[in-house]
Amino acid sequence: MATEPTRAHGPAAAAGPADFVQVIDLAKKFDGTAALDHVSLSIRKNEMFALLGSSGCGKSTLLRVIAGLEVPDSGRVVVDGQDITELPAYRRPVNMMFQSYALFPHMTVEDNVAYGLKRDGVVKVEIRERVAAALELVQMAPLARRRPHQLSGGQQQRVALARSLVKRPKLLLLDEPMSALDRKIRQQTQFELGNILYSVGVTCIMVTHDQEEAMTMADRLAVMDAGRILQVGTPGEVYESPTCRFAAEFIGSTNLFAGVLAGDESRLFACTDLPVPLQVPNPMNARKGLRVQISVRPERIAMSFQPATQDSNWAVGTIEQYAYVGSYTLFYVRLAGGRLMVVDVSRMAVRAMERAPDYGDTVFLSWGSDCTVVLEK
Repeated sequence: MATEPTRAHGPAAAAGPADFVQVIDLAKKFDGTAALDHVSLSIRKNEMFALLGSSGCGKSTLLRVIAGLEVPDSGRVVVDGQDITELPAYRRPVNMMFQSYALFPHMTVEDNVAYGLKRDGVVKVEIRERVAAALELVQMAPLARRRPHQLSGGQQQRVALARSLVKRPKLLLLDEPMSALDRKIRQQTQFELGNILYSVGVTCIMVTHDQEEAMTMADRLAVMDAGRILQVGTPGEVYESPTCRFAAEFIGSTNLFAGVLAGDESRLFACTDLPVPLQVPNPMNARKGLRVQISVRPERIAMSFQPATQDSNWAVGTIEQYAYVGSYTLFYVRLAGGRLMVVDVSRMAVRAMERAPDYGDTVFLSWGSDCTVVLEK
């Protein structure tokens, strides 16, 4: 596998202490329902860490507990060696940038940024210097006298970021930071925001339901569902080697197969959807008959009009639908047994075929054993 590129904001923060932020066995229930089901995490210093999951999975509750805006039923939060679980929000070395940005409409940009420093009793000279530096950092100094309604969504976000950074927190929390922006601005802002945070060197936890946002910005991410953390890893690790069905389906798309191990410590799985066995990269440390879910990403599958020659990992079917999406074409192929497979074929690969694939064409699909991932749960 190729080396994973660095995130949008620069080199990964692998050098920082692995336990700069510790979330230890946090539990929280609302009306008897577990919003956090004994969650534990360790986050490195200067790391951009993303909490990724669908609405209601518990990611925002976790962020609010860390910020001191919710009280956990049990568990602890430690930042830079200090147990902050019992501290009120205003005494924590933590700042939170809210989804709505929460700017004061009657204040200018610079007054919004200065607000927290004034409340903390910082002297005026230092306030001016720190506000000027923060606005310069986010490239908003020329608009310091404007009010929020005179700014675009992206500009308001920068002001909110400057207000969060001006207090020099040890930990910055971002709650759905891109949700208020349209798609084109969001893509550009992901890189700009990442670059700003990397230049400051602040540890950051970001909540998002947008997988592209998490994959672009995070050094590492945690996939959450039903108040539990299902997998933690770099974006590449979680995408290429998901450990569970939810992670495989939530991040990107995948083809899932139910397989039965063909022999003791075998690499082959019998699959009723396929005419041949599924082969995985390494022998399984298990007995014959083990039942598992196996994931194959659509872009790892080759499509051809010619019959496959390999003894495993292929299928034959009919093109039912396809969609051209620019750099690749998405094909939906119905197998003989009724199973629908999804295949991403690059423009170059389509051009290399004998002719352009069309509705109703019979095609052969194949993939290597290194493209199959056995899901642990």
